[in-house]
Amino acid sequence: MNMEKNISILISSEKLNLQTCYGFVEDPSCGGIALFIGTVRNKTKNKSVIRLDFSTYKSMAIKEINKIALNASKKFNITKIAIHHAEGELQIGDIPVIIAVSSPHRVAAFDACQFAIDTLKETVPIWKKEHFDDGEVWVNAHP
Repeated sequence: MNMEKNISILISSEKLNLQTCYGFVEDPSCGGIALFIGTVRNKTKNKSVIRLDFSTYKSMAIKEINKIALNASKKFNITKIAIHHAEGELQIGDIPVIIAVSSPHRVAAFDACQFAIDTLKETVPIWKKEHFDDGEVWVNAHP
């Protein structure tokens, strides 16, 4: 968890909780809350997915996610942001990532949410392994 009162960062092997993220960003000064909820889908590139495994370089991932949250706070007029990511094995329908953003106005909340997920996928050391009936493959192998 981040020490900033307006930022919540979590990487956990426990099930992510949408209500926790929503409750954190909820604020009476805000007219908009944007949420991004990533879910494990059952197909990728016409192949049936059985499950996913997420591996992290946890201390570095938390630092990078914190940078994203701070940059989003500076770049957009937002009040609070929560970025929670799962690690470990996830099944179809499970939630690997939740991003919640609150702002006085909806546009800033949407823009900050989009910025956060796009930047997370590009810069944070979290790797995903997709498991299929006939094998497995690492994806998003960056940075």
